[in-house]
Amino acid sequence: MKQHTAALLEQHFDTAFASLEGVARLRELILTLAMQGKLVEQDPKDQPARELLEEIKRTRRHEGTKGRKRKELPPVSAEEMPYELPESWEWTRLGEIGNWRSGSTPSRSNSSFYGGGIPWVKSGEVKQGRIASTEESITSKALEQCSLHINSIGSILVAMYGANIGEVGVLEIEAATNQAVCACQTYTQLNELFLLNLIQTLKPYFLSLGAGAAQPNISRQKIIGTPIPLPPLAEQQRIVAKIDELMARCDALEALHQQHEEKRLHVHTAAIHQLLEPNLGGFVPSCEPFDFLAKHFSELYSVPENVTELRKAILQLAVMGRLVPQNPDDPPASQLLEEIRTEKKRLIAEGKIKKQKPLPAIKPEEIPYEIPEDWEWVRLEDVSRKIHYGYTASADHNIQNIRLLRITDIQENKVDWGTVPGCNARKEDVAQYLLAENDILIARTGGTVGKSYLVQGINVDAVFASYLIRVVPSNRINVRFIKYFAESHLYWAQLYAACSGTGQPNVNGTSLSQLILTLPPLPEQHHIVAKIDQLMSLCDQLDEQIIARNEKQTELLNAVMGQV
Repeated sequence: MKQHTAALLEQHFDTAFASLEGVARLRELILTLAMQGKLVEQDPKDQPARELLEEIKRTRRHEGTKGRKRKELPPVSAEEMPYELPESWEWTRLGEIGNWRSGSTPSRSNSSFYGGGIPWVKSGEVKQGRIASTEESITSKALEQCSLHINSIGSILVAMYGANIGEVGVLEIEAATNQAVCACQTYTQLNELFLLNLIQTLKPYFLSLGAGAAQPNISRQKIIGTPIPLPPLAEQQRIVAKIDELMARCDALEALHQQHEEKRLHVHTAAIHQLLEPNLGGFVPSCEPFDFLAKHFSELYSVPENVTELRKAILQLAVMGRLVPQNPDDPPASQLLEEIRTEKKRLIAEGKIKKQKPLPAIKPEEIPYEIPEDWEWVRLEDVSRKIHYGYTASADHNIQNIRLLRITDIQENKVDWGTVPGCNARKEDVAQYLLAENDILIARTGGTVGKSYLVQGINVDAVFASYLIRVVPSNRINVRFIKYFAESHLYWAQLYAACSGTGQPNVNGTSLSQLILTLPPLPEQHHIVAKIDQLMSLCDQLDEQIIARNEKQTELLNAVMGQV
């Protein structure tokens, strides 16, 4: 192997560990170098590939005298050669180096064809690589009557149809195949494992040949006509040995990378757990969790999974009263709660809201953790003026004066009002369902059950659809604190419990109104929201840095590949 190529390969090993796709690209590079004659040194004493091809032709001619003669394949043209080979190598075609045959599927209606002692390979099993067993077997009767034949140990299999197109494997048992598999029994002058590795590099080519059809497929004829590079037999053996050696290094690198990531996730989970449950103990590092996270910040938050967990922890700490310090001068939440009750009584007296049924008292077993002394446990209805279902109407994109907001219109806490359809809403209904600033909408059914949206900056008249529930928070609290509650573990744990036991996940207005949440003093709510905003902005920056770092690593990998 040339010195610069060896250096590039070692560089790739150095960069692979840090990249999400590094090891996969490294494996690709190893095979690419191998099939270009750059993985091992050429030996001038080796029998050149042209003489190997002559021996193969003599073998084929000898076999041709015993049966039907094969159709000769055209030589590989200069236009079909994608790169220059070492002097001792030759371009040839897959059909020149072995006998390729596809199988068939015996009739499923004839039970006498199945369950015998002959292994039968289907295309989905080819991707196993080394095939030592099969899901199904056939009988000798099927072998005789159904255009099947037994492929010998060492035969190379290629999947020709569907999702597995281009997958390659090698038989470690004698077996027949179905019609979606093409099997090659190589001539004795060829190393089967070299061919296995070679065909792995051909998968993109086979995929391109099969593209465009409803069911992607390649034919036996396309396979045997595929141009391939052929090294001397002795070099094939050296290449296989080198590939095995380097792939073992890749396996070790992959395992090390996995261990590294698992340890990072474990340590981060332990630190977050200690933050959320400080009385449980069990955190290994001697420093406090906040100090530990700060000290190891850049390492812990270099993967998106940890940033996701950080976001969850921030919200949970917020609703537990552990995100910002308490101010003893703040009026207690009990006073705020009394003000909210007074406000609701006034609105009921004015006929603006309806009087609700009394809520059940919060039982001690419902309370999951202790909160600061000046906080209160409340139910969602306690801090809301109204909780009710949406409007039933048909969406019509030709109507624009009254929009109908649906669950599907809410994506990642945003609504593109320009794409929201309208509806024929009756005038007497519009006032009841018209969306207003600071309304909170919650999906009550389906795969998005529980998803919430805070209405802010609305500049159109819109009602909300019946699969949404509107929560109108009291104007005496910070509505964004309620929105952040609706993204916390405290919210989701209760919501999923309310949805359990049903085939189609759904939550009703009663269950939603009875969700418990923590109520801090109003000044502290403002401080909490500001702190969450600050920390979520930091999380956004972390995500952007991870994306940028991964892109840079990918560019580096591509640069190394591009130098080959």
